[in-house]
Amino acid sequence: MARETLSPLPGAREGRDPARAIKRGPSRVPPEVVAANQRERLFDALVHTVAEKGYANATVSDICRAAGVTRPAFYALFAGKDDALIATYRHGTDLLLKLMDDAYRAESGWREGARAALRVMLQVLAELPAFATMAVVEIDAAGPHGREERARLLRRFDRFFADAPRAADLPMPEELVETIVGGIYATVYRYVAAGRVDRLPSLLPTLSYFTLVPFVGREAAALELETSPSGPAPGKPAECRISP
Repeated sequence: MARETLSPLPGAREGRDPARAIKRGPSRVPPEVVAANQRERLFDALVHTVAEKGYANATVSDICRAAGVTRPAFYALFAGKDDALIATYRHGTDLLLKLMDDAYRAESGWREGARAALRVMLQVLAELPAFATMAVVEIDAAGPHGREERARLLRRFDRFFADAPRAADLPMPEELVETIVGGIYATVYRYVAAGRVDRLPSLLPTLSYFTLVPFVGREAAALELETSPSGPAPGKPAECRISP
């Protein structure tokens, strides 16, 4: 996936990325532009700092240093470290879901769309290991608030099952979808926690089978186990872009 596609996601750049430095000069930069710039740098810095040190050991000073932002500027944007983590998590997962939505809608059928959304998720996490660590593993360290945000995110994955065939005919469809999403998350968590983030795309056939089998049957879902886990399907775009 192209770097410009990933650049809006937290952790895709370093907090002190020179390209985002506000240049001094006679023209005064509007305060809202400065604040937006600082917020983006803090998002990136938080992701890298938390991935490196762990959330419990990362301090506000560490994050500010990595972002090149002062503590007063940090506290003008966030109430504290927990608030900054949740804001970063929400921002990053919103963008990830946007990429998944775009991939899903670009396909003609539900099966192809579900697989495309899974592919994008696995690729993004593999290419942004610091973001994956923050969003999948370290969010737990924020306590009840972090777990609540994670549960909120997982519920949003229901959208990818709205058009699934036979969904209305299956017993307890809501519990079924919750189980599928939870199983995918648990598998991804295991890989990220073990430092195997780069191997996430190899899970695509297995996770696709697990997702599809209740809705399309074993024979159709088994075709996913024979499909290469890397690269887009023939004739499909290699990436999705986040609209500005």
